[in-house]
Amino acid sequence: MSSDAEPGGTPAVDVRRAARPGARSGGRGRGASATAQTRGEWSAAETAPIARVAVDVPLPHLDRTFDYRVPTHLDEQAQPGVRVRVRFAGRLMDGFLLERAAESEHTGRLAWIDKVVSPEPVLAAEVATLCRTVADRYAGVFADVVRMAVPPRHARVEAEVPREREPATAERPDPAGWGRYQRGPAFIEALAGGRAAHAVWQALPGEAWAQRFAEAAAAALTADRGAVVVVPDQRDVEVAHAALVAVLGADAVVALTADLGPAERYRRWLAVRRGAVRVVVGTRSAAFAPVERIGLLAVWDDGDDSHSEPRAPYPQVRDVLIARAHAAGAALLVGGYSRTAEAQLLVESGWAAAIVADRAVVRAAAARVTAIGETDTQLARDPDARAARVPAVAFEAARQALAAGHPVLVQVPRAGYLPWLSCAGCREPARCRHCAGPLGLPRGGSDADPGLPMCRWCGRVETAYRCGGCGGRRLRAGVVGSRRTAEELGRAFPQVAVRTSGGGAPVLDSVKARPDIVVATPGAEPAVEGGYGAALLLDGWAMLSRADLRVQEEALRKWLAAAALVRPHADGGRVVIVADSAIPVVQALVRWDPAGFAAEELAARAEVGFPPAVRMAAVEGTPGAVADVVDLVLAAEPRIEVLGPVEIDPPDGPGELPEVRERALLRVPRSEGRTLARHLHAVQALRSGRKAPDPVRVRLDPAEVG
Repeated sequence: MSSDAEPGGTPAVDVRRAARPGARSGGRGRGASATAQTRGEWSAAETAPIARVAVDVPLPHLDRTFDYRVPTHLDEQAQPGVRVRVRFAGRLMDGFLLERAAESEHTGRLAWIDKVVSPEPVLAAEVATLCRTVADRYAGVFADVVRMAVPPRHARVEAEVPREREPATAERPDPAGWGRYQRGPAFIEALAGGRAAHAVWQALPGEAWAQRFAEAAAAALTADRGAVVVVPDQRDVEVAHAALVAVLGADAVVALTADLGPAERYRRWLAVRRGAVRVVVGTRSAAFAPVERIGLLAVWDDGDDSHSEPRAPYPQVRDVLIARAHAAGAALLVGGYSRTAEAQLLVESGWAAAIVADRAVVRAAAARVTAIGETDTQLARDPDARAARVPAVAFEAARQALAAGHPVLVQVPRAGYLPWLSCAGCREPARCRHCAGPLGLPRGGSDADPGLPMCRWCGRVETAYRCGGCGGRRLRAGVVGSRRTAEELGRAFPQVAVRTSGGGAPVLDSVKARPDIVVATPGAEPAVEGGYGAALLLDGWAMLSRADLRVQEEALRKWLAAAALVRPHADGGRVVIVADSAIPVVQALVRWDPAGFAAEELAARAEVGFPPAVRMAAVEGTPGAVADVVDLVLAAEPRIEVLGPVEIDPPDGPGELPEVRERALLRVPRSEGRTLARHLHAVQALRSGRKAPDPVRVRLDPAEVG
């Protein structure tokens, strides 16, 4: 499709190409099936005859609006926000009508809108602006972001008569829950007054966080404003939805998740778009929910990797909500047991206030945390504490909790049985001789006869292992998985039931308050009424062994999430972490000081020049493609700092070795972040327009830099 628009003007569609005689329509209805001759007899609408359309084409060089003429018979239906069908490059394409205008800057003839797919204005102006903002921030394409924001159409649901809903009970919440926090009551008062307050909330151990979010949403409703609550996964959606329903009523809240069927998801989404529901809770895509008069945008546990979209342009929920709060004049609440460096930056910049409890309140709510190896006295009592995976101190804490009738939580960082093995001499990971895959032990072995190691990629049994590094023939466990841990604990506590959650086993939402042992992988810890009597956080070294920028922040987040489920120390609650107590992140857990650790983490990243102290882009692809992008970006802005390129690891899986891939990091000060994104988008558009053969993945502020 060509465009004859003047430079800097609104791009337009050339009717000489778009509406050529005899072109196939591929659609139904008068608008989609009309021939060029019939369209030539159409007349344009008298008022605002120009429609600016965002065509669903995910190509960077076509990431703009195109002008079309609105025929008189579609004048009433062709309103901003509706889905339309237009002829684009000789084909009928879907798109969204963004606005109507009186004139076009295009000097040639314009093509007609062929069809209004539905008169339902699904793309609200505020959401369309947000999609454009997100696309620009992440050097992405508007069409890709809109697909996240607007679910696919379901015609039968659109035709349904909406059911009657009971109005929300908009009453001021009881301030007692937020009264334990400094600035907590003031934040609720700001919501009730319709003010755009921004806050980072540090939740106390054992806090009913969903109840606090429900109270915040109720306060926003008293000001005749809506609310959006975004949580990491389906389990959290169910918890938050139940709390919101208890406060606001069942008809006042909808849950939007990917697990819903297409019809039910669209039905709930339409109820929000039509203004029947003003409170939404959901996962990533709920950040774009078209709530009328949005007053509160809240996210729980913003460091969870589920909040990062795995599809281009890879936006992060926290940043989407920040952009929306800024544009809509809404309040923002970032909550969690831990605190990310990005949230700390919001506090230190003064854009958000910290909602935290006094240290005395924190100490009263938290369990007693012990790090194995923190004192010489402890090592004297248990000289094998450093080497033992479940040392005597941890066993003793578990025995006391079980004897008191409380369950015990055991957090294991890896799933499986013995996920991988290493050489007993040099600790080099053991690899298969045939495909270089990792070696592990199958389930069902015993300490006396663990069985033969097997490749996790090709399935071959290794009968004569020899280390490629030192030549050793003995193997040791690199890390022990959740299933093997459950077996070991079952033998150590033969009279106690051992349950598993996650790591291949079903994830448990909750367990009964009885003396059982629950082995869970991070993020799969089930809740228990009254809290666990003890939590054992095993293999801390494995949590910290990844070469990644956020490894310590992520480890603390997972440890705090598990420790928050334990009873207060006054009720006998204990947390034992098997990790070196000299490590600062372990000390942050012992002190229960996520804010202090976040401040130190942010300062450390600022010192070495890593996000969020700077804006950074990761460019990944074949060596030639990466070099092409970097050269083009530097030609436009030579001041951009380039790190690399370096070769990146191939995907972890069987098969032939993939093509060599490289990654380059582009770094600029935070104030130049939009400039970097603009240059990257322009380069991608240039390569897309000339049909460059090798694709390149561009990620702004990547979650993983390692």
